[in-house]
Amino acid sequence: MDYQNIFQRHEMKYLLNSQEKEQMLEALKPYMRPDKYGHACIRNIYFDTDTFRLIRRSIEKPAYKEKLRIRSYQTAGPNDMVFVELKKKYKSIVYKRRIAITEQEARECFQTGAPLPIHSQIADEINYFRCYYQPLRPAVFLSYEREAYEAVDGSGLRVTFDENIQYRQEGLSLGADPYGKPLLNQGEALMEIKAAYAMPLWMSRKLASQQIYQTSFSKYGAAYQQILAEDQIQDGENIPLYRDTFANILKNGGLKYA
Repeated sequence: MDYQNIFQRHEMKYLLNSQEKEQMLEALKPYMRPDKYGHACIRNIYFDTDTFRLIRRSIEKPAYKEKLRIRSYQTAGPNDMVFVELKKKYKSIVYKRRIAITEQEARECFQTGAPLPIHSQIADEINYFRCYYQPLRPAVFLSYEREAYEAVDGSGLRVTFDENIQYRQEGLSLGADPYGKPLLNQGEALMEIKAAYAMPLWMSRKLASQQIYQTSFSKYGAAYQQILAEDQIQDGENIPLYRDTFANILKNGGLKYA
């Protein structure tokens, strides 16, 4: 299978209840079709420093931010292909660059610190990122059920619906079953609209008519938010959670480790 390895697009996110999701799916039918992945259980391992430097920086909403993760679209055995992805955002535009290697190759490279077994511009960028932020470690496992759709006109427009978003800090393996703590309420879905250019008029009209408004939601950021809150509660400081304003949870630099 041919894989797209370079993405540049705007990504807009919306939290939907079950009724709103069904209405959006109905609105998509004349314009969209399931993409090659269709329905998939996506597994991600996010990498960060011991002090969660990358996600703390991201939560501050700078003009430029970046993340590193390994992703699979199925349970990944040692010989299955997975994606090593470098995701950047600059002034509301998302840039994603990735390479496909086997799960075993990815695991061994990140365990030993060895360079990626591919010689390419993208691999060089990822290797530089790893060196710049070293030492990196697997920080969070994130999984979710995704329905993905693409535009029938070939415009590159994509719409995805993510449900059962869960995270954990143990069992960080792409070969493990998806389980963990939920990030959404029961019946909620995170819709993402991914467009190279402007959102199509039919989509804008549908969102306006249903009074569905864009939100700020980072899956890794929300997981870190909960981890930080749980850590502070254990230390006797009960703080509220802010789903859309992650900067409100930053206090004194993050987690403490025994």
